[in-house]
Amino acid sequence: MKIKLHVYLHDRESDAELLARLDQLTALVTNLASQLEKIMQDISALQASVASEDTVIASAVTLLQGVAAAITNAGVDPVALAALTTDITNQTAALAAAVVAGTPGAPAPAAALAAAKTAAAAP
Repeated sequence: MKIKLHVYLHDRESDAELLARLDQLTALVTNLASQLEKIMQDISALQASVASEDTVIASAVTLLQGVAAAITNAGVDPVALAALTTDITNQTAALAAAVVAGTPGAPAPAAALAAAKTAAAAP
């Protein structure tokens, strides 16, 4: 990224004042560039996280869509139905474990959150 900075110098200020202001401007621009870089890294990390989540969701949808076809293919064969039941049970457990592992802690109930805010605002 390239940043251009144009400075207009007024005659009424001394060289020391101008240099001090230029130093301040340089520090501000450097700080802004650093913050922008962090924001871009955060956006990249968020994009990767969303892409990963989309893959997991697509896998779950494929699994669920395949259940109906698997039941139809099993027909009335008791052995095939038992194998299908075992497979569905195992896949359901794996999906449930993945959801639990990827789910943050439960949010606080609204009443508890309101009480916490009230307590924090009290003098």
